Order: sequence, then C-alpha cells, then structure tokens
Amino acid sequence: MVFKRLLGSLGVGGPTVDTVLAAGAAVPGGSLSGQVHLVGGTDDFVIESITLELVARVEAEHEDGESHNAVAFERFVVGGGFRLPAGAEHSVPFTVTLPWETPVTELYGQGLGIVLGVRTELSVAGAKDKGDLDPLVVGPLPVQEAILEAFGQLGFGFRSADLEYGRIAGSGQQLPFYQEIELSPSPQYAHTVNEIEVTFLATPGEMEVILEADKRGGLLSEGHDAVTRFTVSQSGVHHQDWNALVDDWMRQLVGHRAAYGAHAAHGQDHGHYEDHHHHDSGHHSGPGMGTVVAAGAAGIAVGVVGGMVAAEVVDEIGDFFEGDDEEEGGEDEG
Repeated sequence: MVFKRLLGSLGVGGPTVDTVLAAGAAVPGGSLSGQVHLVGGTDDFVIESITLELVARVEAEHEDGESHNAVAFERFVVGGGFRLPAGAEHSVPFTVTLPWETPVTELYGQGLGIVLGVRTELSVAGAKDKGDLDPLVVGPLPVQEAILEAFGQLGFGFRSADLEYGRIAGSGQQLPFYQEIELSPSPQYAHTVNEIEVTFLATPGEMEVILEADKRGGLLSEGHDAVTRFTVSQSGVHHQDWNALVDDWMRQLVGHRAAYGAHAAHGQDHGHYEDHHHHDSGHHSGPGMGTVVAAGAAGIAVGVVGGMVAAEVVDEIGDFFEGDDEEEGGEDEG
C-alpha cells in the first residue's frame, strides 16, 4: 500500500480504501493477488463497484521534444454491489491476470527505473474516486531473464530502460506502448555500435525479441539504426544455449547495412522492421538457467543494473500519478 485517502468526491466522512498487493514480484501474463480493505465513513454508503486500473509512466515523443504521461493499460472490476455501514470494515480479495506485455520493472530484485502502479477506483453513489495507489513490481519471464543474462555474459551492460508510446508495425503488440531496455555494447561491438535496444513482445506461447542497434558511422558512411526481430518459444528455456543464440542475433544485427528509422511515436505504426524469425526448438545444449542465474555477477543483473530503489519508486509513483487525470491516456477495458 502507498496512499490511503478519504473518498474525495464525497468529502470528509466518506469511506477510506487501502489496497494491499501480495508480496513479491508478479510476472507478465501471471496472477496479481491482493485485498482491497474498506473502512466505512460517517454514513452508510453503497459501494457500486471496485475497479483496479494498471497505469504506467510512458514517454511520448513530439516535434517539440518529449513528455511523460500516465497511461492506463488495463482495468479489472473486482467487487461491488454491497452496502458499507458507517464505520464498518470490509475486505475484498482479488486475483487478476496481468497482460503478457506488462513491462518488467526489476531484474534479480534490482529496479530498472520503470514506474508502474495499481490504482483502486471506488464508485459510490454515482461518484467515482481513485482512492488508492500502489507500486506494481514485475519481474521477467524465464525467457526474458535468460536473454538478458546472455547479453550480460557476452559483455553487454545495462544502460537504462523506458516505456515508449507507440506501436511496432507488423507485430502483434497489444498495449499502446512498448518497453525498451538499452544496453551498452560489449568490447567486441564497441567500435561498431553505440548502444543496443531490446524490446520484448510476449504471448502465451512465444516471445518476439526486437533488437535495434545505433550503429557508428565510418570515414565514408554515416551512422544509422539497424533493426532485426526474432521469435523464440516460451518453453524449453532450460535447454537453449542462449549465449550462442544471442551472439548469433548480434552478428546478424551488426551485419545490416540498410538504415532504419526510430521506433514509432505518437501512436503511429513503425514500418521499417525486417523479419528474421529464429524459433527455439528446445533441443540445443548449453548452460541451464541455474548456471545462468548463478553466473549473474558476470552479467547484466549484478552490479550493473541501475534504477530506483523501492522507496524511490514509491515516491515516484505518488508524485507522478497523483493528480494526473488530465494527462491520462490509454485504453479503457472492462
């Protein structure tokens, strides 16, 4: 829990709401559980509905520069239709399923700087109020963790992560934004690229991995962006040689000579991606995930990941999402 407020639209004496999420990080496509605790006000109230809204701090590019907005990307009605007597306490348990494209906010317990929140909205006597806001912590799926760890073991470093408003053309993207994880190049590629951006688009069975390289210019050529995409299975993670696979991806990426544009902004589709599909058959040999995780000190996760610690995330959530109604965009579902 972060904030517990009086139901502002009803003024002093209204019920209070306090949402408590289950401990630990959720994962994309996984369950998010918790309880909504209500305490009645000075009068009886009919709680018409209790809605949980997932919100994200998203960057949007404009002609005049960049801006950050709170984007709602999923809504769940988890209760309602009951009378809350004055001063009475009532709890509503819930379990909801996160979208598969929910951004990852931490890796091995270290924050990436991504700000997500769960906002609780009460509908009482025809009035609505966003009465409670909690930080949402999301860890990586096994295949995301394996790919990022492989980058780390190959010598790449974490630089930053953000959420970009827009859609990637030719993909099955569902959310109005996508996550970019920016990596510094390994020594092998430092003379060729300035940075690598990794985007994951997950579905129940597969993971689309989009790689973009900011390639350096030479004496006779200008720098440009090169983009490739690959698709791997969500299963068979323990049997894949991820280091070899990611190294192969990088060789294909830096071998591109054509120039590509940047990712889409303002919700516009981006149509410059090449399609390179590499399906994981699950029959490759290599280190198991236990070995990969144990070797984290050599990878991206340990000692390299930056971002905000938990307390700073709480402050960021509150400062950004409180009073953001006019800036909010996204999809109203449910």
